[in-house]
Amino acid sequence: MALCGLLRARILDVVSHTGGHLASSLGAVELIVAIHRVFDTGLDRLVFDVGHQCYAHKILTGRNAAMETLRSFGGLAGYPKPTESKTDAFVAGHASNSVSVALGMARVRTLQKKNYSVLALLGDGALTGGLAYEGLSDAGDSGEPLIVILNDNGMSITKSVGGVADHLARQRLKPQYLRFKRGYRKVMGATPVGRGIYKVTHKVKTAIKETLLPCSLFEDMGFTYLGPVDGHDVKRLTRLLKYARDLKGPVLLHVRTVKGKGYSPAERNPDQFHGVGRFCVETGEVLKGSGTNFSSVFGQALCRLAQQDPKLCAVTAAMQGGTGLDGFAARFPDRFFDVGIAEGHAVAMAAGMAKQGMTPVFAVYSTFLQRAYDMLIHDVALQGLHVVFAIDRAGLVGEDGETHHGVFDVAFLDTVPGMTVLCPSSYAELETMLHRAVYEVDGPVAVRYPRGGQGDYQDDSGPAEAVVLRTGQDITLIGYGITINALLECAERLAREGIQAEVIKLNTITPLDAELAAASVRKTERLLVAEEVASGNCVGQRLAADLLERGISARLAFVNTGSGFVPHGSVSQLRTLCGLDGISLYQKALEVCGHGHH
Repeated sequence: MALCGLLRARILDVVSHTGGHLASSLGAVELIVAIHRVFDTGLDRLVFDVGHQCYAHKILTGRNAAMETLRSFGGLAGYPKPTESKTDAFVAGHASNSVSVALGMARVRTLQKKNYSVLALLGDGALTGGLAYEGLSDAGDSGEPLIVILNDNGMSITKSVGGVADHLARQRLKPQYLRFKRGYRKVMGATPVGRGIYKVTHKVKTAIKETLLPCSLFEDMGFTYLGPVDGHDVKRLTRLLKYARDLKGPVLLHVRTVKGKGYSPAERNPDQFHGVGRFCVETGEVLKGSGTNFSSVFGQALCRLAQQDPKLCAVTAAMQGGTGLDGFAARFPDRFFDVGIAEGHAVAMAAGMAKQGMTPVFAVYSTFLQRAYDMLIHDVALQGLHVVFAIDRAGLVGEDGETHHGVFDVAFLDTVPGMTVLCPSSYAELETMLHRAVYEVDGPVAVRYPRGGQGDYQDDSGPAEAVVLRTGQDITLIGYGITINALLECAERLAREGIQAEVIKLNTITPLDAELAAASVRKTERLLVAEEVASGNCVGQRLAADLLERGISARLAFVNTGSGFVPHGSVSQLRTLCGLDGISLYQKALEVCGHGHH
């Protein structure tokens, strides 16, 4: 179909310049086109799961001209966003929630006696998350008109049994069969005798089908199962979507697609082109090599520890490459566990491993650890189990925006009893803190580090909870992690103005040892705390409470990401937006010192 070709070309052109989620968007083109042929997404509700595959939808809903701004500051978001277009039904960035959200919408539609369709589009990866099954179980039982489209692009949900199953699946999706089935059900339901005959024939048919076809799980839940169907056949998809809409009940349409479809480099390496930076369309070559970063340094350090320690295990929730664990998975396959998009399960499983004497290290993005808060408290902390959390993507992550910034873990980890949180500011510190987390700290312990590379501060400040990096008597500047680079730049600028800043770097932020900070602020009577986290329960607030308890009064300023959500854009742009770059911190420090702006 010409339209699908045009959409693919447009997506390729845009993503090659902006970076983004390519393979999943290419794989869903025909599916998105078919959905738009049958449904009006301005009225009907299309709920994406994660939303990686939404680029064709954005192009078809009046945003084609703005696609060049995809994932850039002030431009289009890389995920569905209702504030951007009424055709985006719901924000999507984390997996497995779409069926639950869609069922909520369907129930409101029924309560309000309105007439529109509700669809949930989820990839097979989302089915590795338990929330998806909670939603499916309730939706199937509800009888609500709802269409769940399962986009199966690699992990076949259940292997069907050879050629007979393929033939049967094809026959079941023919229009004449679907028409006959609907008519037969209607006629047989009209009389008691007919209903009896229908019950017997239905049981026989179900028994045969369960032996041969991969659909019994969903039908047992209460769904009418359609599929599997070729997800690149627009005509067939259109026909089935119309049929699914007319069934007026819970329907699961199982669609098979090829991730990266139509672009051979992405078809060959769908994982590499899942989330990709700028690349050359002709060759498929990524333009900027990632090189060394905190994730890769973590992966190498963990391998070195595992080489010496047979008790060390690595756990990830579908983020092997992103968390730097490719090397570990290759070298220690027996001690590497990828549990899928199931962070709650990962933490509970790690608790079980720790209870039985192993040392699990769960490498997880900050934004995804949010999904496992209950297990942190109930399964790990309650028994003081030694689980190590390697928290990647801590702080602002850039182009993925609101759904992915790692700005909440500092606050919620501090509420977990017995938790220790270490914050390296350099690669060297990441290695020594990981060793410390594994061998010197009891109970749950987290090492949090940002996306990308280190800054100018590349030392290792040693095992102290906090260290003075620079002495001064006019103002105390406190930070942790790589924010320390901006604070040191701020101190340099202040020095040129004749203002001597004392810079304190916190290595451990939970539990918080405020002795050094208190001694410094008693002297300077001015404090600025900078941190790349949300304001609620931030380290600055905790330090302020500590100073109050000690009876130390000072002029205070806290610079953080605030109490709302930070949009998408480059990390440097977002730091400037939040006032966390060196120049902004310098101007804030001048205010605290009573000098005003210069």
